[in-house]
Amino acid sequence: MTTILGLSGAVSHDPSAALYIDGKLVAAAEEERFVREKHAKNRMPYEAAKFCLAQAGITPAAVDVVAIPFAPISLSESARWHYARRYAYAPDRALDAIFTGNRRFNRYKKRIEWCLTQLGFNLKKTRVEAVEHHLAHAASAYLCSGFTEKTAILGIDGKGEYATTFFGWGEHGKIHKIKEFYDPDSLGGLYGALTEYLGFDMLDGEFKVMGMAPYGDATRYDFSRLAKFEQGELVINTDYANVIGFKRYKEKGKGYYFSPRLVEWLGPKREGDIADEPYIHYAASMQALFEKLSLEMMDYYLGDILRATGKIAFAGGCALNVKLNQKIIARPEVSELYVQPAASDAGTAVGAAAYVSQQMGVAVEKMEHVYLGPEFSNEDVIAAIARHEKQHAVKLRWQKIDAVPEKIARILADGNPVAWFQGRMEFGPRALGGRSILGCPSVKGVADRINAQIKFRERWRPFCPSMLDTVGPQMFKIDHPAPFMTFTFAVNDDWKTRVPEVVHEDGTSRAQVLRRAFNPRYYDLMQELEKLTGNGVVLNTSLNRRGEPMICSPTDALEMFYGSDLQYLIMQDVLVVKEEV
Repeated sequence: MTTILGLSGAVSHDPSAALYIDGKLVAAAEEERFVREKHAKNRMPYEAAKFCLAQAGITPAAVDVVAIPFAPISLSESARWHYARRYAYAPDRALDAIFTGNRRFNRYKKRIEWCLTQLGFNLKKTRVEAVEHHLAHAASAYLCSGFTEKTAILGIDGKGEYATTFFGWGEHGKIHKIKEFYDPDSLGGLYGALTEYLGFDMLDGEFKVMGMAPYGDATRYDFSRLAKFEQGELVINTDYANVIGFKRYKEKGKGYYFSPRLVEWLGPKREGDIADEPYIHYAASMQALFEKLSLEMMDYYLGDILRATGKIAFAGGCALNVKLNQKIIARPEVSELYVQPAASDAGTAVGAAAYVSQQMGVAVEKMEHVYLGPEFSNEDVIAAIARHEKQHAVKLRWQKIDAVPEKIARILADGNPVAWFQGRMEFGPRALGGRSILGCPSVKGVADRINAQIKFRERWRPFCPSMLDTVGPQMFKIDHPAPFMTFTFAVNDDWKTRVPEVVHEDGTSRAQVLRRAFNPRYYDLMQELEKLTGNGVVLNTSLNRRGEPMICSPTDALEMFYGSDLQYLIMQDVLVVKEEV
């Protein structure tokens, strides 16, 4: 038996754990869900790893290898020299890259060793394998894709050790590197810097910028000065973004990854929740530049492979930019795009473990679903209700019901949002029917109701559909696998009026097209809704409030439920309702 534990968290956010046993991914989870702190910054994946071991029923002694997605980078390679040259205006950083350039790795390894000790590992008997960050991203996409043909591999994110962008190809389970770009020449970093300028948090608000972009006009402002791709090289203009040290714009004691010069050009940094001018046009222009440069880079380095086989695997935080993914799928040379669902740094735990497994001669299975986290029984739910009643000195209204899909479908069809807590928790940023808030997408105003009363998030952000696999080919203008909500598709006109609550401003939807084998109860719910409304589609958003991680346990769900205006919560077979129902 080959047992490999992947642990991420090297880049100070999104720590996670993933466990492979004989090539099968038996468990994966993000630390934020357990510690209830979004992105779990500066933490190690202790609780996540503890869960993975418990889920498999093994002790630390049974783990053959611990794989980590961060590795030392040799001074003989170009990465550290590129960093030093491009950051010459900050000599302390530049010299640090040359003389102590693996300090981050050494610090991370010590923290991982501390975490392993806390988990009960014997460090003298534990083999720790370091995998380069972007190689872990690449492995998480290619090795989990199930593609057997020669496959183009693309990785775009903010930054790993030094690399920001990866181009390569995979064949027969082996990954070949073609080219990498290095910090500060980072398209993900540029998008993150503009995310900060537009008033959101980097590593969290990029989705909001993408959601804001369709409200603006990309032709109103020319953002080409920010970055260029020429003769095979990406260059970010660090007069404006991806800056460090004294070059940073500072406000209220905080430094940002853009410069005062950007503010001089575009005006004050945006504040508040309103999608207003000119910032909607800035969002549109940033998205357009991002798409243009990404596609140019893909064509330059991966075009020949794509024209030969049509297959591409994509990972890194930028692989969650669903509008770019829509453009990639639309390319005539692309037959299929696979985006690893936890494409950001959380997914590098999977990638590092998968890479080591492959190196050990054990191929990993295709990743076809994300239901890899904790699961709770009816008895667990009832016990959590009892604890909540005792802690808050209240009596909750609840009952155990049968025919759950049928009864919940009726509540949805009557116009009520429902908190849906079923089976194993999802791995990755998308709620896919394990920890979701659901609504009926044909009921006018249900999206605004969820936004205003439950999610407490910006009103212009879109909601997304989950649907039966029989519906996807009817609703969209292209038929492409979409199990993870990592793509948007143009919606056919008749469906825009049938399910208007899940169609965005630009006429697209970010969809989950579900096969019954992977989540039977969720599938059956949509079938029941189809009987009632004619549409096998449900509005689906994550079970959490603004600024909080997705719900993990029944206790979390009850706290969230009674801290919102939701009226219905179904956990396994247990239905909880508010007094006013």
